[in-house]
Amino acid sequence: MSIDTQIAEIQLELPPELEEKRLRALDQLQILDSSPEDRFERVTRMARLIFDVPMASVALLDRDRLWFKMVEGLPLTEVPRAETVCQTTVARTYTRPADPALIVDDLERIPEFAALPGVGGEGGVRFYAGYPLYGPGHQPVGTFCVYDTVPRSFDESQLATFRELAAWAQRELERADDLDRAAEVQRQLLPPPLDGVHGYSVVSMCKPAYAVGGDFYDHYLLDGGAMFTVADVMGKGLGAAILTASVRSALRGASQALDDVNPGIGPQEAVTMVASHLERDFAGTESFVTLFHGRLTASTGRVEYVDAGHGLALIARADGAVESLSGCGLPLGVLVGVSWESEAVTLEPGDTLVIVSDGLLDLLSEDSDAQTVAIFVEEHRDPEALCAAVSALAGASAPLDDVTMVAVRRDDAG
Repeated sequence: MSIDTQIAEIQLELPPELEEKRLRALDQLQILDSSPEDRFERVTRMARLIFDVPMASVALLDRDRLWFKMVEGLPLTEVPRAETVCQTTVARTYTRPADPALIVDDLERIPEFAALPGVGGEGGVRFYAGYPLYGPGHQPVGTFCVYDTVPRSFDESQLATFRELAAWAQRELERADDLDRAAEVQRQLLPPPLDGVHGYSVVSMCKPAYAVGGDFYDHYLLDGGAMFTVADVMGKGLGAAILTASVRSALRGASQALDDVNPGIGPQEAVTMVASHLERDFAGTESFVTLFHGRLTASTGRVEYVDAGHGLALIARADGAVESLSGCGLPLGVLVGVSWESEAVTLEPGDTLVIVSDGLLDLLSEDSDAQTVAIFVEEHRDPEALCAAVSALAGASAPLDDVTMVAVRRDDAG
């Protein structure tokens, strides 16, 4: 396993598409620049004792730096990425996935490594053993390493122990909250395709920027029509996802309960009730949510809606025009004691109501020009084609924010 005399390929840079996936996985961990933790210190301390080495680390490879979550024996918090052996360890996971460990008996014997700062010389690193650590999607995001100031090698027993310690560091990195499992739960909470609204077609999609997201959509049948919601909780990641689940549950529960008592009641009552109910949650998390919440009456095509700071709903008319829907209400959670008023619009046969989140706007416009959304919808008028185009756009460019869309088309007179 030792490769102290030569390395077939010292790969320092990854193809852009692999690097972006890797960096997204790193972002999803939400651990960069966090405080030291005892659970990582126990791993590095044990490694130093077992191998009798002066240095050990758990590090994460960012875009332009190697940041140490825990390091012993080195007075560092981070080093430039270009000055590390760890970037080679990470890159090798794509070319040698079966055995990605990088063990170098003597770094001075490899010209590319010998030229790095801190390698060789008085007190410099000579021996290196690194193993990749993985984030969501099994993307390599960092390394577990041990170092020595003199050349040495690992026998098979030591190599097995090194792998076991790396697996320990990996388990600590994954944490108990398991982002992949959280992402699966969030996907399961999205509603199934909506059928049963005679004369209408409904398509929807949601692509989180991270493993879990702060956007959600919801739709469900009501007597004589259906309810549609697109919401965006401030923030990204697991914290936003937790609040998203609360908003979704509260809004659906309030809407259905009010409809049971007074069928046909406007959506403003449910939005106001939810804002009041979650007032402490918004205040405690210093967060807010924008949303579009509308009720469709299938027989007439009338959509009564509340736009609470969302501002990204429009109608693609059958004659080719694209109209942005008005709405100037505040997001939920900004102020206490706010109420909302509903507005209304009518879908004629061939018209499509489109509601998106600002993640799509970010993909279409660097300066958040909402007109770009209208142009995009005009170019993809069929709901299925629009959904496919949004999904392709989100999948091609690693969005920085969640991307969500619901499109409701009136196919005939209902």
